[in-house]
Amino acid sequence: MNDLLFTLILTELEDAVGKENCSTKEIDKITHSVDYFWLSRMWADRGLRMPEAAAVVSPKNAKEVSAVLKIANYYKIPVTTWGGGGGTQGGALPVAGGIVLDTKRMNEIYDINEKSMYIECGTGAIYKHLEWAANERGYATMHYPSSLTCSTVGGFLAHRGIGVVSTKYGKIDDMVLGMEVVLPNGDIIETSPAPKHAAGPDLNQIFIGSEGTLGIMTKAQMRIYDMPEERRFRGFLFQNMDDAFCGARELLQKFKPSVMRLYDEAETATLIKKIVGVEKKGAFMNVAIEGVSELVEVEEKILLDTFVNKYHAEDLGSEYGEKWWKEKITFFYPGHMMDVPQMFGTMDTIAPYDKIEKIYWEMKKAIETNFPMARFIAHFSHWYEWGCMIYDRFIVDDVPKDPHDALRLHQEIWTCGVRTALQNGGVVNDHHGVGIKLGRLMKEQYGPAMQVFEGLKKQLDPNGIMNPYKLGL
Repeated sequence: MNDLLFTLILTELEDAVGKENCSTKEIDKITHSVDYFWLSRMWADRGLRMPEAAAVVSPKNAKEVSAVLKIANYYKIPVTTWGGGGGTQGGALPVAGGIVLDTKRMNEIYDINEKSMYIECGTGAIYKHLEWAANERGYATMHYPSSLTCSTVGGFLAHRGIGVVSTKYGKIDDMVLGMEVVLPNGDIIETSPAPKHAAGPDLNQIFIGSEGTLGIMTKAQMRIYDMPEERRFRGFLFQNMDDAFCGARELLQKFKPSVMRLYDEAETATLIKKIVGVEKKGAFMNVAIEGVSELVEVEEKILLDTFVNKYHAEDLGSEYGEKWWKEKITFFYPGHMMDVPQMFGTMDTIAPYDKIEKIYWEMKKAIETNFPMARFIAHFSHWYEWGCMIYDRFIVDDVPKDPHDALRLHQEIWTCGVRTALQNGGVVNDHHGVGIKLGRLMKEQYGPAMQVFEGLKKQLDPNGIMNPYKLGL
């Protein structure tokens, strides 16, 4: 793009959002070019520049977002939506240049509806701010991911995020009642006045998890809940993973704890030792039960009977669980475990119970066999009646100095791990999204079904301006 045309476009963007909310400063472009994607952080650490946008714009509402998208569509300029920059898949990186649309000015909390039990807010709001607003009224959001304090509502929606109490309350898509969305052509729509109905497909679910490729979510109604009367923690040490897994699966057929985290022997010996001080051999599980006190009492008895009496787990009491709860966010953010030079990757895979154990062992075997420099640790952190999720992580301490070699090794390990999961009935990713990191594997997961996503993309975004090269689109 020549300087004359760029300057003309810039004046249009300034008119749309205000001159003070449209930046071409180097510092703004650089800060919107690196997120928590390991490769972007490594690239910057090695002194290289990530791809940058030509301009960063910060609209205040859907009307201003609409104006920006109309300009971008006319000139066929790529648009990448940016929230808090806490993503780990490169989903918000402007790899095609163009415009970064920063949502953080859309951070207003419009309403707390105590009859229908939701908060209506702009999607640029940090989720912790929703929690504070709910707490002031005696409610809670029940969405507590590690990135609670630094990620936006829109970021969680775009990547179908999940929090630590998901086993009882569900993922972010279970917490949405309705949304305001700006389509790529600038049209502003409302998804639905109710989240579940028989009047066609659920529009919420079209945009949740779409990573900014189909439109921009600008406003959302997020569920709130009564504060639990009581929350109890219990730590257990199982003799092996199989006993722990069978016990957890059986428990989920009886009731839903809010937290169930099972760590394999390797992670129990390393990471969990740092967090909660467990130094014994075995598989550590942390469980939380919450709600009405009378029900909590009954559920705790069922828990102890199942784990201790039937599966011979050692009851570690409440101390470990309470410490884990206290450290659940501060341990990861600021993310000292995510900093270079150490290479890491979290390949969160979800699958039914009849497949998930095999996936764990096959991934561990594939990575440790093909990449002897890599350590493989895992825990099972989000459980359902039908299956659960593996938080499977590889770690490499001796990282190649050359950034291109480091990139290749990172991609090779990811491809090996995720492809092994796919071959055994898993998915590309559970809740961190796909971004640019895993897009290449989307067609392997979906096969001919990928044309459904491609058809939606072509219909809604015929010029292909919305977050190019993400989600395999």
